[in-house]
This record gives sequence, structure tokens and C-alpha cells, in this order.
Amino acid sequence: MPDLQKIYDPKSVEQPTYQRWLKSGYFNPDKLPNAKKRKPFSIAMPPPNVTGELHIGHSLDLTTQDILTRWKRMSGFASLWLPGTDHAGIATQILVERTLREQGISRYAIGRETFLKHVWQWKEKYGERIVEQIKRLGASCDWSREHFTMDPRLSEAVQTAFVRLYHDGLVYRGERVIHWCTDDQTGISDLEVDYREEAGTLWYIRYPLLTGNEYVTVATTRPETMLGDTGVAVHPDDPRYKKILGQRVKLPISGRIVPIVADRAVDPQFGTGAVKVTPAHDVLDFEIGERQGLSKLVVIDHHGRMTAAAGRDFTGMGTLEARELVVRLLRESGNLVKTEDFTHNVAYCSRSATRIEPLLSRQWFVKTKPLATLALAALRSKKTVVVPERFAKVLVRWLTNIRDWNISRQLWWGHRLPIWYCIACDEPVASIKEPKATCRRCRNRGYRHDDDTLDTWFSSALWTFSTLGWPKKTKDLRRFHPTAVLGTGWDILFFWVARMVMFSRYFLKEVPFKTVYIHGLVLNQQGQKMSKSKGTGIDPIPMAEKYGTDALRLSLVVGTAPGLDFRMSEQKIAGQRNFCNKLWNVSRYVLTQPPLAKGGRRSRQAPRGGGSRGGTFADAWILARLNEVTSTVTQHLDKYQFGLAVEALQQFLWKDFADWYVEIHKVEKNTAVLRHVLRQCLILLHPFAPFITEAIWKAMGEKRLLMIESWPTNKNRYQHELRTIQGFKNFQRLVIGLRNLKIHGANNQPLSIQPTTKLNRELLARLTGVAFADQAPTEADRVVIADEQLMVPGAVAKQYADWRRREVEQLNRYIAQKEQLVANAKAPEHVRAQAQADLNAARSRIAELE
Repeated sequence: MPDLQKIYDPKSVEQPTYQRWLKSGYFNPDKLPNAKKRKPFSIAMPPPNVTGELHIGHSLDLTTQDILTRWKRMSGFASLWLPGTDHAGIATQILVERTLREQGISRYAIGRETFLKHVWQWKEKYGERIVEQIKRLGASCDWSREHFTMDPRLSEAVQTAFVRLYHDGLVYRGERVIHWCTDDQTGISDLEVDYREEAGTLWYIRYPLLTGNEYVTVATTRPETMLGDTGVAVHPDDPRYKKILGQRVKLPISGRIVPIVADRAVDPQFGTGAVKVTPAHDVLDFEIGERQGLSKLVVIDHHGRMTAAAGRDFTGMGTLEARELVVRLLRESGNLVKTEDFTHNVAYCSRSATRIEPLLSRQWFVKTKPLATLALAALRSKKTVVVPERFAKVLVRWLTNIRDWNISRQLWWGHRLPIWYCIACDEPVASIKEPKATCRRCRNRGYRHDDDTLDTWFSSALWTFSTLGWPKKTKDLRRFHPTAVLGTGWDILFFWVARMVMFSRYFLKEVPFKTVYIHGLVLNQQGQKMSKSKGTGIDPIPMAEKYGTDALRLSLVVGTAPGLDFRMSEQKIAGQRNFCNKLWNVSRYVLTQPPLAKGGRRSRQAPRGGGSRGGTFADAWILARLNEVTSTVTQHLDKYQFGLAVEALQQFLWKDFADWYVEIHKVEKNTAVLRHVLRQCLILLHPFAPFITEAIWKAMGEKRLLMIESWPTNKNRYQHELRTIQGFKNFQRLVIGLRNLKIHGANNQPLSIQPTTKLNRELLARLTGVAFADQAPTEADRVVIADEQLMVPGAVAKQYADWRRREVEQLNRYIAQKEQLVANAKAPEHVRAQAQADLNAARSRIAELE
């Protein structure tokens, strides 16, 4: 009896199997057989936040990367999948702050050094949680090379990069409008901003011209910011405002006189086509102000309160309170023209859920234009290829219109800026360690360290090479960089992928990866992005516990395509659990079959349209199909079509092997072919479902691990076997037709017929339940099934013909419904695509029946 339980129990298989892999050391490419002869293949794992728990997006990332890593390892490459975690500056600091507050402790009361000790203690206690969850998914990472973005070696890389950029004139301190969180008291990145569609009000305000009785009406969603207006802008081609360009207006309430300027950034379709310009409190207004030379007046502070510059009556007010007063004063003075209901997107901090305040702030920035030029050259020359290609165009467009990058954060947890200020004159110096020399400006000694930390994405942008030893020229850096593939979602294409290409091209003069594989987002059944916090997500670890890790992994790739969002459900995972059970049961059957003994039955009789050399016709067919599916799976993997690869393999295993060849084997008993097919299928399936395949492989008596077995190389060998495959299709049509004849023509009663050609009667009888006679039945009619003419009792033939006619009529009605759905342009795209697939299947079925 094989060493396989009657029922597949993932819990009893997965943990011991992962320990076997770890013990082997083969996750480390240096310890693989013939390690020195293998070509390098490397992937740098996108580092999940150390604060986090595995979500469905992580699981998709990890599954596709593990598929590639395992496939390349089996294909003879030195596969390195380098793991690590991100310090997640703002997320971690907020979490630890919240924990301390519950204990009545403020970070300001205990100070920076003590607070950071608390953060490191938290990291040591909880930081391994997500790593264990990654292992739970079967990730074949080289854990001996695991990194954390705050490791001393990586911190050195971050500081080195900053100092080099500073000395090369690509880092500067300046004032720009940034996203400011008044709750967390820090600037935040675009990725940390959530936009919510809200119903608001559009206020139309009259700004009188300085001369005459005319005025300009502007529209705004934030009337309180008019206290900081330093201009009015219109589009230069807008004919409504040609006559007043260059004139000035007097602002209501403040009485400040500001110019009317022309700028192409103005949308003539918004409001009246004239907009108020508040350069200190709006990103677009800041850019208009820079081009037009407008002054910047800060009227809202870091706490979201009005400053003295807003006027004595407003100082210290919150923004909403100030808004009410501004609107009241405008109405009383007759300068509020009208209001309209207006739906717009409002920015909120993703961490604190506080409304973002666009704020003019003195921060550190990276000059991105020179770096973007390097990245654009790499993309246009195909040194880095993006799959699907359409995302390369999106990336190019973003890099072409890139803005300078705010890299400083007002946080304590993270990489502290290697900037020091002279305590006498405040002159900045970039240095990894505190400078010893005198100040170059005032010749005094003594420096204070900048309190800010770097944006988390700064250290992430160095990830592919800092983890391999840069700035040192290490053996790993020479061998494994550039990495082969970066797998990620399209939602961080700009925040991470673009910056990685910029930094790698600048510091190493090479790309960080040769290919960027973009997967879609995971949606729920209603087409919404999955979110744990909103209750619309699937928690992957409980799903792996319930259905098995392989079922989860398979469900994340079946039905997917590069760059396309896809729908996920627990039912889909349960369906893949059923596939795993089918594989287990088929394997148990194979392993219970004794080797072919002398005199074992081998049917030499092949149906018309096929033949074989040595072995049966079924043997020749299954081996030809195995070669075909091997080529298909390999070609799909080459193109990152993981979904198509799995679907081809599952179709072969479930339909061809289990439903057909195993049933035929019960008659013909060629166990050598049976075991060979199963063995090769386990190899092909292993990258997708590593646990169950490794367990079955071991039960087959294989001595070395499946994870290092050689990938089949019989690419395109099946071409000369197409006649065999086509011939067996005819045989399958005959079997299916005979089954229908017995069920629908003879009401599943015993049926005897006479073939008019030579057939494998024993095999057909076993597969269909139909008996074959040498003489025609009395009152026989001729029935044609799969080009075979059969003599059948007349009553059976008539009833079978009636059934076929009814089937065709029903299918035609079904086709008419599906054609309407396909033609409905208002139907969702995925619904129309499914209807087209159903339509094609129905038409094929009619062709078979007719």
C-alpha cells in the first residue's frame, strides 16, 4: 500500500514538507547540485510591512514569485528569491504610539531614544509574524539572506545614497506644498493618501476689479483659503477674460490687491473658468504661483488652525470654523454670488483617517528629472521590459511628467536624514557621521542632527541592490544583479517601480530588473477591491488552514492574466481543493497498481484514425498529450501566463489522465506509462502546488526532492504526434456518443449493437456499457457516431434521434440568449466575456450533435 492516506489532509503534509525543504538547504542557490555551473536567476521579494499580516494581495505576489523561482530552479538555474521586510515608518510609529498611549505614555514625554527602544522591542516581539505567514504559503526563499530595511548594512546603503545624491546636487531643501497629516504631524506620500468621494458645496465668490465697477467670479470648494489668495488665474485662450488679463482685483474681507494671470493649467470648464490661486495651500496653485511669480501666504498651520496671516478675526480658528465666518462675511458684503451642490474627491490620511491639509512646508526633496531621464532611457531601450506592455506606456507618461519627490518625514522611526546643521549658522552638511571639521560657512565647530527621517520609499527604491551588499561590490551583487523579475501590482507602479529604476540606473549604471511582471488587483465577487478593514477581503491564512495552501495558491492564478484585475471567492478556493483531492485519489490508484507482469494484456487494436508503435493506442495518445501539455505549460510560463499554464495542466490531469487514461488502464494495465505520466505531471504542477506534489513524489519512492527535479525539456516534440491526438479525439467522440445512445436511446437499459468496422470491442464495452454483436439486431437502423456506422435497434435509433433534436432546439434557444448578452454594450465586460465563452461552447456542442 502506498504511503498516502485515504483522504488528503494538508495539515499533516505541509509543515513536515516545508521543514524537509529547509533542512535540504536548496532554497539557497549556493547549495543546489552543480551550483557553480548554474546560471543566476534572482527575484527580490517586495518587502511587506513588518507591522502587517498577510493579506490576499501579498498572497498573490508571493504565489507568482514562488512559481517562477521553483520553475527556474527545476530548469537548472541558481534561483535566488531574496526575502525581507520593510520598517514601515509611519505605520509602525503610529502602532507603537497607540500602544504606549493605552499605557498612559506619550512619546514626547519619554523622548526620541526611549521611544525608539520601545519600537525595537515591538519589532523583536511581533516582527516575525508575517515572516512565518510567508513560510506558511510555501515560499522557497533563501532565508539565510533575509533582510530588514533598518538592518545596519541596509541603513549604511540608505545613508550613502542620500549623501551621494546631496553632493551631486540632486537633493535639496526647499519649500513646496505637500500632503500634511495634522494628526500624525508629518508629511506623507501620495500612496498614504485615500481619496473619498464626498458631497460638498461649490461657492461662487465675486472679486471686484481694482478699476471700474466690473468683477471676476471665482468658484471654490474651500472659501476659507481665500484669506491666502495671491492671484486669480484664467486660461490664456479663454475669450471671456481676454480684456482683463493683467488687471488686478481687490479681495473681499482681506482687501489685498492681487493680479489676474494667464496659465494653461486652468480648466476653463470648471466653475466660471476663473480660479483663485492660493500657492501655500494647493499643489496646483503652488505650481501656478511658481510660474507666475506669485507670493506664498501661509494662513493654515501644521495643526490645521488659521495663522495670524489670515487676519485678526480668524487667528487660531479651525478651518471649518473659519469657513463659516468667511461665508457669512461674503454674504453680508454681497460678494457671495451663489452656491451649488458639488461632488468631489477629498484627501484623507490612510493611517489616521484625518483630512489632509495641503501645506507649504520646508522639506527635503530629490530632483527627479535627471533620474527620470535615466529610467526613461532604460524603458525605451527595453533594458527593462514591462508585462503587459501597456503599463510601460503608463510608466513612461508618469516619468515624463514627474515632480520632485518629498523625501523627509517628521517621524522618529525610520532612517534619520544624514544631515547636520552648524549650531552657529544653521548651514547644512550631508554626512553619515557627525562632521568633525569646522563649518565651511562660519568656521565654527559643533553640529546638531536633523530630526526628520526619510520616506520609506527611499530605502525601498534601493532594495534590489542594497540587499545584495551595495555599496560594497560583493560577490552576490556581481552575480545576481540585475535581478530577473519584479512582480507587483499596478497600484504601486509609480511609487516603487519607477523609483527603483531611477536609483539603480543612477547608482549602478544598470537596471534593477530585466522584467516587471504586473498582476491585477484581487476583487471580491461584486468587483470591489478586497479590503480586510472594509470587510470585503478574504484572509488567506484561515483559507489555507481550511482548504490547504495549494488550493489557495491555485485559486490565485487560475482564471488570471497579466495586468488584469480578477474576482476571488471562497468557492473558488474550495473548487481548487476539489482538484487537489482528485489528484490525491488518482495518485493513490496509480501507486496501488503492480508493475506490468509478463503476459500482461496489451490491446494492439487501434480505432480508425490512429495507430501506435509498441504499447497501445491509448498509451501513444496519453504520451503525445503529455508532450503537448509540457510544451504548453512551459510556453505559458515563459510569457507569465500563470493562469493559462495551470488551466492546461488541470485539463490534462483531470480530463485526459483521470477520466480517460486511468479508466482505459483498468482494461489495458500498462502501469509503466501510468506512473511515467503521473511523475511528469507532478514535476509540471510542483511550482503551482508544491506541498501535495512533493508528498506524492515521496510516496512514489523518489529519493531526491521534487523541488530540484529537472524540468522536462521536450519542447515541441509533440508536433509529429498530432495525428495520434486527433485520432484519439475521434475515439473519445465515439465513446461519448455510445454513452448517449445507451442513456437517451435505450433508457440506460442493456443494449447490443453491431459495428460495421473493426473496433476495440472490449475497451469500448468497458467504457460505455454497450455490448457488441457480430450480427445486426432485428429491425435495425443505421446510426452514425463519430464517423462510425452502427446497426442499432430501430426503436433505440428513433428515440436517440428525438433526443438529439430536442438538445439542438434547447441549445439554439440558449445561444439566442447568450448572443443578446454579448451584444449588450451596457453589460459588464466580465459578464460579456463569460457569455461569449458559453456561446462558443454551445455552438461546439451543436456541431457534435449534428
